[in-house]
Amino acid sequence: MYATTTNNLLRSFISSPVRCACNVSTRSTRSLSSSSCRAVYSTRRTFASTPTARAVHAQHPPGQHAELVSYPSPSALQQEEEDADAPDVEFVPPEEATLALTDRAAEQLQRVAQGQGNPEAALRVAVESGGCHGYQYKLDLAKSKQPDDYHFSHPRIKPSNVYVDAVSMSLLKGSTIDFATELIGSSFRVLDNPQAKGNGCGCGVSWELKL
Repeated sequence: MYATTTNNLLRSFISSPVRCACNVSTRSTRSLSSSSCRAVYSTRRTFASTPTARAVHAQHPPGQHAELVSYPSPSALQQEEEDADAPDVEFVPPEEATLALTDRAAEQLQRVAQGQGNPEAALRVAVESGGCHGYQYKLDLAKSKQPDDYHFSHPRIKPSNVYVDAVSMSLLKGSTIDFATELIGSSFRVLDNPQAKGNGCGCGVSWELKL
């Protein structure tokens, strides 16, 4: 009878839906290990992401605080202002010149630089007047840095250069640069601009300045 009971317990344990990978030598140890594995299994199920959560994360991934590699000197900007055609420039000190860069944006910039064989290849982000909300983003690929550029890079993924001119920096500080792949195509985009009012235009390019 004892042998029959033991066999039944073994069959019940082996056919359990939760598999335990722990090596055990006694019944008491096996019982404890099985309980621990059930707890871990239950915890893992709790953290499983839902399709909605994954979709939100894909649309708005977290950004990494970008490193400020270099920035223009106030004297250099002052010389540019002396040019009659140059716009007024508000110098943004390095402690206020901040950008965030998502991993997928940095990875795309890395591919661009490697494809061109140019470690200085970058995404140039600028702000221009126009659009349906007063301001609009202009994002282009650049081959080199200009004297009045703020140069940013992802802290881990390199090369991943982003150039922002001095005029645009005051209107972009604190923003996040992302790269999105959608049905209509793939492109870089600006997210979470503290200077922007509301969500801006549905196109994601035009926005209104927060006063």
